[in-house]
Amino acid sequence: MFTKVLIANRGEIAVRVIRACRELGIQSVAVYSELDRNALHTRLADEAYALGGETAADSYLNTEKILEIIEAAEIDAVHPGYGFFSENAEFAQAITEKGVTFIGPPVGAIAVMGDKISARQAAEKVGVSGVPGTTDFITSPSEVEDFAAEHGYPVAIKAAYGGGGRGMKVVRGKDEIQAAIDSSQREALAYFGRDEIYMERYLTKPRHVEVQVLCDQHGNAIYLGTRDCSAQRRHQKLIEEAPAFDIPESILRQMGEAAVSVAKGCDYVNAGTVEFLYENEEFYYLEMNTRLQVEHPVTEMVTGIDLVEQQLRVAFGEELSIAQEDVKITGHAIEVRINAEDPAEGQFLPSPGRLATFKASAGFGTRWDGGYEEGDEISQFYDNLVGKLICWGKDRETAIARTIRALEEFEVSGLSTTIPADLAILRHPDFQANKHSTKWVEEGLDLTGVKGSDTENIEDGSNSVVRTTDVEVNGKRFSVSMSVPSGKSQIRRSASSTGASASGGDGKISVPMQGTIVKIQVAVGDTVKSGDILLVLEAMKMENNISSDVDGTISEIGVSEGDSVGAGDIVIVIDPDS
Repeated sequence: MFTKVLIANRGEIAVRVIRACRELGIQSVAVYSELDRNALHTRLADEAYALGGETAADSYLNTEKILEIIEAAEIDAVHPGYGFFSENAEFAQAITEKGVTFIGPPVGAIAVMGDKISARQAAEKVGVSGVPGTTDFITSPSEVEDFAAEHGYPVAIKAAYGGGGRGMKVVRGKDEIQAAIDSSQREALAYFGRDEIYMERYLTKPRHVEVQVLCDQHGNAIYLGTRDCSAQRRHQKLIEEAPAFDIPESILRQMGEAAVSVAKGCDYVNAGTVEFLYENEEFYYLEMNTRLQVEHPVTEMVTGIDLVEQQLRVAFGEELSIAQEDVKITGHAIEVRINAEDPAEGQFLPSPGRLATFKASAGFGTRWDGGYEEGDEISQFYDNLVGKLICWGKDRETAIARTIRALEEFEVSGLSTTIPADLAILRHPDFQANKHSTKWVEEGLDLTGVKGSDTENIEDGSNSVVRTTDVEVNGKRFSVSMSVPSGKSQIRRSASSTGASASGGDGKISVPMQGTIVKIQVAVGDTVKSGDILLVLEAMKMENNISSDVDGTISEIGVSEGDSVGAGDIVIVIDPDS
């Protein structure tokens, strides 16, 4: 087995891999940005090395620095986690050229499936059809217009080299095309390092069903059941469950076989996920994610198979010890993603800040996969996933009840989370009766009154306390503990927001969260109507439109594109019409 594995990621997935390595007797090596100097994954790893930088582009996407650390730390394998470089063929190639094992599929499979257009073509070659879409990158708005003329609106514009809803925009009419293209490209570049985009028909009320596959280097390939990921907002998943519920067994089997065909068709190795859209007892190939999925624990809970362990064993060259007939689905599992977001009555506004209080729940059939602990800071510069609650039950009804109980036990303060919205979803009759689709949270769920908690300052004073800090020697992190006077300190908690322009209708437009201004769409002297988009704010890798709250004329713009702003900062002043 491997001696040293570097985890080229952060947060809960880095923690997950570190723990799996420890159970197998493998040394784990973490990397970290300046902001993650004291993060949980650096505290748990056997070794940790500094990448420098704050943003993802300057740290976790710094190939040159990661390669330097691989050599310095004498690494023999790299696990990419998900996001960042997990589906980047160039990174995988650079790793393998150094004689280091990439814990994932071959470079060729990543290249084929990482480009969503060639992925569609690969699926079609093995007889698996997708939603109508293009096989060329979008280069102009007119191409979207022509596609819509043939297939109708809405049209989904998507990142060609990404997934997880990042960079995906839905166009419902001609006048939205250019803004959607621009926004999709910005998000794709920020999150995946590439801005190519493509388009496909956007189904009206589909369910999002995916199949977990596992393939070894000896030609063996199996599927480990299905997952339903239909509870989404902004095309990003909130709640996932396994197996997909209330779908005929024959169709589930066809999906599984189709997924294996797609994997074999691109000579896939390691863990991967083939995603489908399901509507009216028909399913359409969506894409293949050439990595571990965020929601992999629900599959582990119903199959009893440790997917990260399997990834490590397959990458080391071992043959699968599981045949298709050995895969048994037992009970039902639900995963809830707990994000640092204020539900804000359905707007889901990022809520970075410090976890002043954080106590996860426990109990029978209850699992917590987290990337943070009490006192940790959740930065605007990274994904806002705090962690995942996974609950198992003997059936779906039991799993739902257990998940609700566990969510009610959580203690969180210092920032807002999606827990109130998660509870609203789980308690809703539509969800419990499995009548929801990928559009249901945004179009059918009433979240009126569902918002983050109010915040206050916390004072903490004592005579002295043991503090643990770190020092770096030649870029390698070492922990040092010391006793210091404590004094009193205050933890600022971000205020909850109820809208994208929280300025009370007076024309003084403030931003509801910390972030970066990525686009300003107005100029001084422009006339605007209430609801018009004024600028775009990026926070936690998501773009948020900041809109006017009055009819009037722009009199002042206090920010420029690229500026960082804090929650409550007034960025634009509008003289209201009299």
